[in-house]
Amino acid sequence: MNRDYYLQMRRLEDKHWWFVARRNLICAALQRFGKTANPLVLDMGCGTGGTLDRLREFARPVGLDLEPLALELCRERGHQNLVLASATQLPFDTATFDAAVALDVLEHIPDDATAAAELARVLKPGGIAVVTVPAYQSLWSGHDVALMHQRRYRAEEVRKRLQESGLIVERLSYTVSALFPAVWVVRKLQNALAKKDALPRADALPTPEPLNGVLRWLLDRETGIVLGRSLPFGLTVFAVARKPD
Repeated sequence: MNRDYYLQMRRLEDKHWWFVARRNLICAALQRFGKTANPLVLDMGCGTGGTLDRLREFARPVGLDLEPLALELCRERGHQNLVLASATQLPFDTATFDAAVALDVLEHIPDDATAAAELARVLKPGGIAVVTVPAYQSLWSGHDVALMHQRRYRAEEVRKRLQESGLIVERLSYTVSALFPAVWVVRKLQNALAKKDALPRADALPTPEPLNGVLRWLLDRETGIVLGRSLPFGLTVFAVARKPD
C-alpha cells in the first residue's frame, strides 16, 4: 500500500468504526473457533498494529508486514514480535501457529494462491485461519486503485482459494451488509463522475461522533449474526477455515 495510507490508517484505526468493528469480529471468531488457550497467532499483513493490540489481550501475536514503516508504527505501540517479510514466503517453520489472521491482505497480492497456501502451511493441525477481503469486483473504484488492490472477491472465490490451500472452510459469509446499498450507490456515482486524470483516493476518512458510534454498533450486531450463519451480500467477505488434524 501507499506509505501515506499507513500513516492515515495509524491515525484512524483506534476509533474508526470500520477498523474497530472488524477487530471485534476477528477476535470473536478466534475465541469461538479456536481450540487453544493463549494461542500463538500470526497477523499476516499486520499494518500499523491495531489488531495486534487486541490480539495480545488473549493471545501471543506475531506481526508480519512487507512495509518497514508499518512495523515501525507497530513498535511505537510496544510490539516486538515483528517480522519483515512477504506473505508469499513466510519465514516460519511448517505448523508453527495455533491461528493466523489475514485481514484485507489477499487482495493486495498478485499471487494470492501462494499466500493462502503459505497461510495454511504455517498453521498447526487443527489451527484456524481468519480471513477478510473486499467483496464484488463490480464495486471496484478509485478506492481500490489507491490501496493497490489486485482484485475484489465473491464468497465462493474465497472458499475455493482456501480449499485449494488445504483448509476446511467452517464459516463463510458476507459482512458489512447493512451499508451495502448505500456504498453501492456511492461507488457507482464515483465511477461515473471520476475524471480520467484525477488521482485515486482511499475512502477511509474520519467519521464524526455520534455517527461513528452508530456505525460501530450496527456492525457489532452483524458480528453476532455472521458467527452463526451467513449473510447473502455485503462489502466484505469473511471466512474461518481450519487445517485438518
